[in-house]
Amino acid sequence: MLEILKAIIFGIVEGITEWLPISSTGHMILLNEIMPLKVSDAFYSMFEVVIQLGAIMAVVILFWHQLWPFGKKNNKEPLAESGAGAYVKWDIFKLWFHILVSCVPAAIVGILFDEQLEALFYNYTTVAIMLIIFGIAFIIVETMHHGKKPKVRHLTGITYKLAFYIGLFQLIAAIFPGTSRSGATIVGALILGISRTVAAEYTFFLAVPVMFGASLLKGAKFLIHNSMTSMEGMILLVGMLVAFIVSLVVIKFLMGYIKKHDFKVFGWYRIILGIIVLICGFAGVIGA
Repeated sequence: MLEILKAIIFGIVEGITEWLPISSTGHMILLNEIMPLKVSDAFYSMFEVVIQLGAIMAVVILFWHQLWPFGKKNNKEPLAESGAGAYVKWDIFKLWFHILVSCVPAAIVGILFDEQLEALFYNYTTVAIMLIIFGIAFIIVETMHHGKKPKVRHLTGITYKLAFYIGLFQLIAAIFPGTSRSGATIVGALILGISRTVAAEYTFFLAVPVMFGASLLKGAKFLIHNSMTSMEGMILLVGMLVAFIVSLVVIKFLMGYIKKHDFKVFGWYRIILGIIVLICGFAGVIGA
């Protein structure tokens, strides 16, 4: 029962930190130091990635009309001249092509070097440093862009070139835990002149193939070499369900928040948390 309660807490943390630009991986590492799940190392390595599936489903449900490219007769251009009444939203198809371009850098590096990168950088020092670096980046970028009108104010304004550049920022997060995938892509998008709302939406949409892919890869690797106990299965399901529910609330909150505010508060939070992590690490409170 205690492990199920822990799974609920992990799900809450995942649901909050996956979408706010404050690093879900960093928080999950810290949470596991403070309140470790009594599971095998192999299962936990898989769990902290696959739990993201719950968070992804929240995006799919909330933004379904912006993600599903097919519609009924009164929508956009016809899919075929068969008289079947099936129509396709070409803007959404184009958006998906842009998303795939953004996925390429992280996908290549993740597939080829996942285990090596985890061995090198999966530690509190990296998490703390990246929390601080991107915290500073948020403050600097928002200060520099204060009062300026963004060049891109709609998803249709994102070109293949911009999509690739955003993918390079996402690659940083794929390599260094503590960066925050959403944090890296949002900072990158802001630097490229994309509005906060569009930056956040594109980040959410980009998460769908990236996190599905990462979850399937981790899950497959685990099942090939390990078996899952009934308790571990319950922990995973509970964590995913809670992450899904919390994500629904957090995504709605963030989209409303950034219409009136900038991202500086998240930058300051990251800096403060990064300093705390470094202090705790040097004091031996958390592991190396």
